[in-house]
Amino acid sequence: MPPSTDSAPTDLLRIDDELTSEERLVRDTVRAFAAERIMPYIADWFEAGTLPRELAPELGKLGLLGMHLTGYGCAGMGPVAYGVTCREMEAADSGLRSLVSVQGSLAMFPIWKYGSEEQKQEWLPRMAAGEAIGCFGLTEPDHGSDPSSMATHAIRNGDDWVLSGTKMWITNGSIADIALVWANTPEGIRGFLVPRGTRGFTASNIHKKLSLRASVTSELHFDEVRLPADAVLPGVTGLKGPLSCLTEARFGIIWGVTGAARSCYAVAAEYARTREQFGRKIGGFQLIQAKLAWMLADLSKAQLLALHLGRLKAAGKITPQQVSLGKMANVRAAIDIARQARTVLGANGVTLEYPVIRHANNLESVLTYEGTEEIHTLALGQAITGISAYR
Repeated sequence: MPPSTDSAPTDLLRIDDELTSEERLVRDTVRAFAAERIMPYIADWFEAGTLPRELAPELGKLGLLGMHLTGYGCAGMGPVAYGVTCREMEAADSGLRSLVSVQGSLAMFPIWKYGSEEQKQEWLPRMAAGEAIGCFGLTEPDHGSDPSSMATHAIRNGDDWVLSGTKMWITNGSIADIALVWANTPEGIRGFLVPRGTRGFTASNIHKKLSLRASVTSELHFDEVRLPADAVLPGVTGLKGPLSCLTEARFGIIWGVTGAARSCYAVAAEYARTREQFGRKIGGFQLIQAKLAWMLADLSKAQLLALHLGRLKAAGKITPQQVSLGKMANVRAAIDIARQARTVLGANGVTLEYPVIRHANNLESVLTYEGTEEIHTLALGQAITGISAYR
């Protein structure tokens, strides 16, 4: 069994001292849930490529689904409490954090922000309770980083809409009760609510993944799906809709990856204290200590950045460029920490007996989804120079 990580100094700067009592309560509650309901089973789920759907109602009962939204059964908590939740979930596994963030920030948020009152009343209470699962259909097989070129389209037919196209790499897709699908229309890009079982709508799982295995990833296909007029989100037209949802979800990633990084660092630190080579603990070798010191430095900077952006968001001052910086910097830091931790563990680092290789593999997906590292680099480049490099 892996050694205990309780004594690893994961918060040397005492950053969590800056949390409010409510935020600390959220931290402790989610951490305890993860320890009891996720950690004993996650290696098996990852190896089998499964995720128990029954976790959703449990997460809903804790108030974690759409927790940063108000009304309609949502907890109405602040950005830092939501961030702490993402951190503690991803310390267990990125796939579990994806379940929470996709449900709350990509599926529930657009309904809450742009939906009609009828749409909100119909879906949000059930989604907050985990009784209904949502997914977010934006990425396409041939249009990932360039959503403005999406081929999925919807046209009016009498009072109805007819939706056709394909979406790819959709978290929760095949288990979703409602899909939030973005499509080109004569009026511009619009969001559509497509319930499970709608004629012409099919979802199939993507198999043979080596990353985010404890997460459902799907392809969605829409073959002239007929939708009523009230299936469209009335409150937004254009790319502002999906991009604002992605900004919400990216904020969760900024926090979440610090959990994965913390887990890898803590395991490496404890392993270094117990593993012997050449007649001594490997933690006594300078090269190992140097790795651990830099891992802790990078983790501390990522934790500080997450907290600062959380406070900015709570004050209503956060910008998309700041979120891009946070996503780019913290995911890169987490990947570097995971890779360094793997080297400290040696061959043990590539087995699922320890969480390091699982986190490392998962973070390769996190590096790509909701804006690749390259896209966020260019977003910052534009903020710096005033010149767009996209086109």
